[in-house]
Amino acid sequence: MSERDELLTDRPAEGVLRLRLNRPDRLNAINAPLVGALISALDNVEARSVVLDSSSSQAFCSGVDLDIEDVERAKVSDLLYELYEKIVKLPVPVVAAINGHVVGAGVQLVVAADLRVAGPETKMRVAGPGHGLAVAGWGLPSLIGRGRALDLCLTMRAVGAEEALGIGLVDRIEREPSSAALDLALAFAQLDQEAVSRVKSLVTGSSGLLRALREERDGNRRAWSGSVAQLISRRGEETR
Repeated sequence: MSERDELLTDRPAEGVLRLRLNRPDRLNAINAPLVGALISALDNVEARSVVLDSSSSQAFCSGVDLDIEDVERAKVSDLLYELYEKIVKLPVPVVAAINGHVVGAGVQLVVAADLRVAGPETKMRVAGPGHGLAVAGWGLPSLIGRGRALDLCLTMRAVGAEEALGIGLVDRIEREPSSAALDLALAFAQLDQEAVSRVKSLVTGSSGLLRALREERDGNRRAWSGSVAQLISRRGEETR
C-alpha cells in the first residue's frame, strides 16, 4: 500500500468532501504519512462540509502507531494537534462517522469534529496518561462535563456506543454510521455557507477549545514521556 492510499479522498455528493482513514491492517493507527495526508487534505477545502470516516468497520482509529520509533511518535503527536486545530477552525462543519475501536488520537479526532455519528459496535477509550501524555482534556469537558472528562481521561476505561450517547460523547447512534454521516453532511452543504460558518465560529469560540488545545499541546511538548520502551519497563516494574 502506498502512502497516498493510507487516506482515501473523494466527493460522494455535491459540496461534500469525504476523508477515510485506510490502514485496516493497523486498525487505522496513525503514522507520519497519514497525519500529513490529513493535514494536506484540509488545506484550502473547497467543500461545504466534510465527512471524516474509516474504510473499515473494525476501527475508526486506534491512536498513534505504537510500532514507530519514539522520535517519530513525538513528531506525530505534535502534528496531530496541528490537525485538531485545523478541524476546529475549519469554516465548514465536520461530521465524524465512527465504529469499532476509537482510541487516543482517534478520540481526539472525534472530539475535534463538529458532530459525531457512532455505530453500535463503537468502543472509545482515552489512553493518554498510560503513555505519559495528556490526551483529549482540551475538548472533552465541553462535550461531557468536567467530572466525566476526568473519569475518562484518568481511568482510561472503554465507553460503548450507548454510554457515549448518554453522556454526550457522540450525538447519535446509527446502524450505518457512514451513510448517516454523509446524509448529515449533504444537508449541511445545502445551507447558507456564511451562516453555517458563523454558527461554527460562535460555538467553538465560546467553548475555549483552541486555548485549551494549545495548552495541552504545549504541555505534551515540554514533558513528553510517551516512550513505548519506558512504558513496557514501567509496567514490568509494577508487576514485580
